[in-house]
Amino acid sequence: MKLAYPFAAIVGQEEMKLALTIAAVDQGVGGVLVFGDRGTGKSTAVRALAALLPKRAVVAGCAYGCAPGAEAGLCGGCAPAPASEGKRKTTTKKAAPKTVQEPTPVVDLPLGATEDRVVGALDIERALTAGEKAFEPGLLARAHGGFLYIDEVNLLEDHLVDLLLDVTASGENVVEREGLSVRHPARFVLVGSGNPEEGELRPQLLDRFGLCLEVKTPKDLATRVEVVRRREAFEADREAFVATWRKEEQKVRSAIAHARAALPKVETPPAALERAVQICMALGSDGVRGEITLIRAARALAALERAKAVGDKHLRKVAVLALRHRLRRAPTDDIDTGARVERALSELFAAA
Repeated sequence: MKLAYPFAAIVGQEEMKLALTIAAVDQGVGGVLVFGDRGTGKSTAVRALAALLPKRAVVAGCAYGCAPGAEAGLCGGCAPAPASEGKRKTTTKKAAPKTVQEPTPVVDLPLGATEDRVVGALDIERALTAGEKAFEPGLLARAHGGFLYIDEVNLLEDHLVDLLLDVTASGENVVEREGLSVRHPARFVLVGSGNPEEGELRPQLLDRFGLCLEVKTPKDLATRVEVVRRREAFEADREAFVATWRKEEQKVRSAIAHARAALPKVETPPAALERAVQICMALGSDGVRGEITLIRAARALAALERAKAVGDKHLRKVAVLALRHRLRRAPTDDIDTGARVERALSELFAAA
């Protein structure tokens, strides 16, 4: 198995690492959108983080990675079979399925992917050799429970964007074609990257990303030298390099595992809810998705920091990530949206 570059060894890019870690703690945050220069470690960070996550339990032989013991969101083969009993409807219980442990998947969705490859289609080989109608799962099935990574997401074709909007909203992939009717779970952390100078992202898809950040090429000599030095050491002897960072990797792994377990116990005081709404109102963000995402991200951060409740420091630390892409921007506006959020935070907290 090819070793991934250690997450803890990534130089700088603290905002990107924080956003990905928060999304790993609470998948409900809604994914991460990374805009910026090429070669700044975006895909490296996603794969490195996935390698840190604990293996997931899945039903053995299930092509969709259904979680054993789940009561909802299962594929047709794993869901309880409905049965009629007079006028009352019941469900037939199945024997406990055999489970296996699998690593967290990271699936790339290439720009040139066809719709069939993304959502799945009729298995032509089985149809021709065995005369059976069988479904061949697509990329969405493979990404369930893990990460779906789209490089140059702002260049994605419109029909694929429409598919992603449906799936991310429902958490299911529904395929009705060629005499097949298939429904299976498709819940994943959506991670997109791109360069805004090459094209705008559709507002509907932009709104689906919970967190958004911009990464830039390091400008100081020492940082760039360290990036190259570590990469050279990794390529020269991957096993030795990974072993060097094992202790730091374990710290990140333990922090994520603890935060996941502690997340349901983290309290959100009324004052934190009010503060989140105040921040969004001050920025004039549309809808209430901003407040919801801001609270969820702050709660995940509080869990990572082993805090018992969400406080102002958590809200302030994640506000730019959660809100920078939700602000209206005029064509003549030369102020970075992140700077606008920072300015609003400074004014709001100064008045408190």
